[in-house]
Amino acid sequence: MAWRAALGERFYVPDGYLNTASIGIPSVTVADAVADAITEWRTGAARPPQYDRHVAAARAGWARLVGVSPDRVASGASVSQLVALVAASVPDGTRVVTVGSEFTSVTFPFAAQHGRGVTVTEVAPDRLLDAAADHDLVAVSVVQSLDGAVVDLDGLRGVDTPVLLDATQAVGWLPLALDWADYVVGGCYKWLFAPRGAAWLAVHPDAPMPTAHDANWYGGADPWAAIYGLPLRLADGPRGLDLSPVWFSQVGAAASTEWLAGLDLAGVRDHCVGLADTVRTELGHPAAGSAIISLELTDDQVGRLGAAGVVGSVRAGRMRLSYHLYNTEDDVDRVVGALK
Repeated sequence: MAWRAALGERFYVPDGYLNTASIGIPSVTVADAVADAITEWRTGAARPPQYDRHVAAARAGWARLVGVSPDRVASGASVSQLVALVAASVPDGTRVVTVGSEFTSVTFPFAAQHGRGVTVTEVAPDRLLDAAADHDLVAVSVVQSLDGAVVDLDGLRGVDTPVLLDATQAVGWLPLALDWADYVVGGCYKWLFAPRGAAWLAVHPDAPMPTAHDANWYGGADPWAAIYGLPLRLADGPRGLDLSPVWFSQVGAAASTEWLAGLDLAGVRDHCVGLADTVRTELGHPAAGSAIISLELTDDQVGRLGAAGVVGSVRAGRMRLSYHLYNTEDDVDRVVGALK
């Protein structure tokens, strides 16, 4: 295993590692920032208020990556936790539409509201725009976890129905301008290279503000003055939805999102998609314009990939491979050589 350089950073990435869609590998800068934070913790040098700057930096970095202002963004711990705030706040009887095989952190929070008459309907991806008019909310991923399919963002922007987008599998490789969406959520530990435990929710100024069902001291207008006693004194806007931060995740996310937000993301997209589409075309499949590949393989083919040192994930019986900025042509040749 050797260091790989990418856009001014170094990554200790094994050859054939194509599993970023499951868990990304941190840069040296991100890993060192987290390691330093752990050292401070284990030696008694850590002080809780010191992590506030990392929370703020991670919020700002993620906001830039999705194309919104930081004041629209709430900081949480997971996508499902933040989607659940929206789901628990929609009116009784809300009709939600999504696509079949959507990641369940997007759909389960709404399905769990069935006792209030909330329904979730799955449709084929090519039916989503037409079905939106007959529903009260669209909830869908920008890029599907299952197969890398990219949703028609321009089409969704033109519907009159409110839209919730999960951008987890897109932020970090796909340039995004999602300031029009009612709600945008995303996690940190895949394409953003941070430790799991940080996530964000952007709320459009014209969208209904979710109720702070997990209200806590960190959502206070002044968190360090909101630790004890009533009355409720949450910050105005999305900041009042903040969850007490997972410190080391926020440290890593601050370092990674700040760096990624300063890159030419169109160039990152071209690199990632170029590698993935080369694999597709070499194997006789059409280009798809996504950094994620989903392949139906025999057991023998899966074994050949493993023997070639390729690391991916099995999703719904198919092999999922994903290319990020630290991957190279060698990671194309390994897959093609094993399967052709």
